[in-house]
Amino acid sequence: MKKNERKELVTNIYTADPSAHVFNGKIYIYPSHDEDLDIPEDDDGEQYVMKDYHILSMDSLDSECVDNGVAISETDIPWVSRQLWAPDAVAVNGKYYLVFPAKDKNDIFRIGVAESDSPVGPFKAHENYVQGSYSIDPAVLLDDDGKIFCYYGGLWGGQLEMWQSGKFNPDEHRPEGDEKALGPMFAQFSQDMKTFVTEPKMITILDENGEPLKAKDEDRRYFEGPWMHKFNGKYYLSYSTGTTHYLCYAESDKPEGPFTYKGRIMEPVIGWTTHHSIVEIEGEWYLFYHDAKLSGGCSHKRCVKFTKLNIAADGTIETIHPYDHEK
Repeated sequence: MKKNERKELVTNIYTADPSAHVFNGKIYIYPSHDEDLDIPEDDDGEQYVMKDYHILSMDSLDSECVDNGVAISETDIPWVSRQLWAPDAVAVNGKYYLVFPAKDKNDIFRIGVAESDSPVGPFKAHENYVQGSYSIDPAVLLDDDGKIFCYYGGLWGGQLEMWQSGKFNPDEHRPEGDEKALGPMFAQFSQDMKTFVTEPKMITILDENGEPLKAKDEDRRYFEGPWMHKFNGKYYLSYSTGTTHYLCYAESDKPEGPFTYKGRIMEPVIGWTTHHSIVEIEGEWYLFYHDAKLSGGCSHKRCVKFTKLNIAADGTIETIHPYDHEK
């Protein structure tokens, strides 16, 4: 194991939802920032206060992880009211773009973009959120042909269910039982990262028989936290199952799917949420994730970690048991 593997990468602040990237040979991690507050937990996520972003960096997986300080705060973003949740980042045309969800002045989650000349910021936000965007957990894929895709969406506090009609409805029915499960949203970004150039559409995740996963299939159905990596020309969508606390993945030949469920990446961690990224570093694959072990299991006080990911030649991912090294 690497020296830092499965250990809290920083402990001066609580961090979660790590989106890891390699830019110019260096590792950068874009997490959310959990405030050290004692707040009752609810299904709408009011306990996840999150007022700013700190970018973490490492020269290598064996080197110290550095907290580069505040890269942008909610008060720097004109359209935001609160809750800067799980972000991602992408490097395009010499600029670095931070893509993030936050609640607008009407308490509706939207997706915004901020840009910088440096991977660690400071970032300057675009004046408004991406029109047509909603919900949480954006993950960005810069594809081999230069197209920029965004995957996003989360249930419950993430408000995805509330947009099923195409308009925001807080009383919208949640799919249940044998009804088709919701999936993440998919859209293509413009090259300047200011607009979606395609109409957002929902991705379908299929079972082994080619049937859409059902809402009751909580061990496999999508809940939140999408990520996209490519392996041998195929697209791999990974995500959290939320209520059952698994990280799972599905495969497709196309970036927009449909995706076929393939298996489980990680068993549950300490704490309610699980959220990750998958990145290739020096020819090997790694999973960045978080848990709430340091805080004694407080779900809104988490720390980011990483561990090696074993991917077979056919793309199959070996399931990780996050604490088996402690036995």
